[in-house]
Amino acid sequence: MIEIKWAVFNLLNTALEIYKWILILSALISFVNPDPYNPVIKFLRSVTEPVYRRIRSVVPTVYYNVDFAPMMVILLIYFVQTFILPYLLL
Repeated sequence: MIEIKWAVFNLLNTALEIYKWILILSALISFVNPDPYNPVIKFLRSVTEPVYRRIRSVVPTVYYNVDFAPMMVILLIYFVQTFILPYLLL
């Protein structure tokens, strides 16, 4: 039973880490003016915008033309990894 818990923990933790790096890459690319028809940009936007949209509907995230939604999602991922995922192992 403990092996299943470790497997689920590692799977969720790895998925959150990958998504965190996708968010960082998306935020870095947004500083330049990327081609919206580029397949990589389309993928990044299709993966990140639904989450950003939910965050923006609850909290206004744009201040002085800077969008803080990526940072809020990364902080939420950090919270889940630090405080919620370890309870799966109990």
